[in-house]
Amino acid sequence: MANPYFQFKRFTVWHDKCAMKVGTDGALLGAWAQADSLKHVLDIGTGTGLIALMLAQRGADRIDAIDIDMDACLQARDNIARSPFAGRIQVHHAALDSFEPAEGMAYDLIVSNPPYFADSLRCPDDKRRLARHTDTLTLPDLLHVSRGWLAPQGRIALVLPFDQRDRLVNAAREEGLYPARETHVSSVAGAKPKRLLMELSADPAGDVPASHLVIEMERGRYSAEFTRLMRDFYLKI
Repeated sequence: MANPYFQFKRFTVWHDKCAMKVGTDGALLGAWAQADSLKHVLDIGTGTGLIALMLAQRGADRIDAIDIDMDACLQARDNIARSPFAGRIQVHHAALDSFEPAEGMAYDLIVSNPPYFADSLRCPDDKRRLARHTDTLTLPDLLHVSRGWLAPQGRIALVLPFDQRDRLVNAAREEGLYPARETHVSSVAGAKPKRLLMELSADPAGDVPASHLVIEMERGRYSAEFTRLMRDFYLKI
């Protein structure tokens, strides 16, 4: 039986009630997203609450975390209540198009580990389908709504499969958003990138050089870069 929780250094994330379990994608985004001087953060599709908890540990003052799935919200609320950061994270059961931020709210950072299996076989489990597929949250919709809630100097940070890069950049451009920072992630040394970490902003900064992150040098041995990124969170690192 899979472990029903994942122990981090400063909090525990239970995922037995969530369709999508704790995984590397969410942990990467929570550690990689720029978190300097964050006042207000929005986590779209929070699931277990992992990314919200990581950003709270990194100093964000107030985080709104939303999810369309009630069981995920209940799990996230429980995980957050047991953490040292309970006073800074509010979980909302809402779809993106029905969520209403507090009046006058503008977010310094909007993060999402969005559904991305747009072209794959539909999952028969409804909860996993909601979490994995773009039936209920398309990339253009995510960017369009997020753009309206972004502070003038704010950023949107996403993790996606690497083959979605062109789709992401084109959809962002339609909303007046441009790459501000990006990292290509390979699972092991020498492998092609499998994941893309990207931050978008309203400032057209021109060509932004991409960095490359390797998770493991060989099976079971993390790279120095990944170790630096995750050392405040992973127990065995």
